[in-house]
Amino acid sequence: MSRILGIDPGSRITGYGVVEIGARGVARYVASGCIRMKTDDFPSRLKQIFDGVSEIIELYQPQQMAIEQIFMHKNADSALKLGHARGAAICATLNQQVPVFEYAARQVKQALVGKGSAEKQQVQHMVKILLSIQGDMQIDASDALAVSLCHCHYQETAKRLQQAQI
Repeated sequence: MSRILGIDPGSRITGYGVVEIGARGVARYVASGCIRMKTDDFPSRLKQIFDGVSEIIELYQPQQMAIEQIFMHKNADSALKLGHARGAAICATLNQQVPVFEYAARQVKQALVGKGSAEKQQVQHMVKILLSIQGDMQIDASDALAVSLCHCHYQETAKRLQQAQI
């Protein structure tokens, strides 16, 4: 069994989702939620992301972390802040010696919905179906779970390809 932490970075809200992969490659929901920044001071928000991700890793003990790659915003300031938030999450993860994997947003959507231009609600719907989650879910948490599920799919595909070559 392997645990994967997915991160949807944000400078105000950072989503996280933890899934466990069973022997047959079936994903099981473990936990999800959001790290909400309690201050407007940007350096303090980065510390909250670092501390929050560190705490999640200590609590759930994932073997791998998957995070969305940065994409170009229309607003350069927003892109820079997102990059800083990603950096804080990645540093917290590597600080605890958990390997990090990165996926483009289009890859995540393609892996879950089958369409790289899928809407957030479509991704959330598939996350809930794949993990048998009932009720409401924060969009940031479902995005993080989507990243972890994307990583699961890529890992399982790589494993099958490797077995086919033997």
